[in-house]
Amino acid sequence: MAGVTTGDVGGELRLGRVGKALRVVVAVVGVVLLVNGSVRMTDDVWPFGPMSQYAMTVPDDASVTYTRIQAQTDAGTSVDVPLNIEGAGVARAEIEARTGEIVKDPSLLQQVADGWARKHPDQPKYVKLELIRDTTQLVEGRVEGPPKAEVLATWQVRR
Repeated sequence: MAGVTTGDVGGELRLGRVGKALRVVVAVVGVVLLVNGSVRMTDDVWPFGPMSQYAMTVPDDASVTYTRIQAQTDAGTSVDVPLNIEGAGVARAEIEARTGEIVKDPSLLQQVADGWARKHPDQPKYVKLELIRDTTQLVEGRVEGPPKAEVLATWQVRR
């Protein structure tokens, strides 16, 4: 094996200079990628995105927000858009990361409708999309009432 030498005792394998150097280089590159993603605050280089994307605790008295997209379909139904690659072709993290851009330019939601139509040609089409932020209030670590929904952006889908 490259970078591995046999030790003096019992035929034990020891890591050589090349092996050690390779491990150091890999570790340094990993740290640089994590710092880059965290400084740029983007999920584009996942899993080397911002450290804020990883689990954290929530204080007992806090607001917890959840971003979703609700669709009106051409069948007259109202559904929550499945925000994943198999659903609409876009992950929830992408929507959450671009919420500010979508609020400024709701036409960005057209991509969600197009992704759904492309992936599910046999399903009802989306005719209207709403970007919604649900806020749940915690008091002493317990949910205080139902979530409050706030519509952040609305888009009439182009066909």
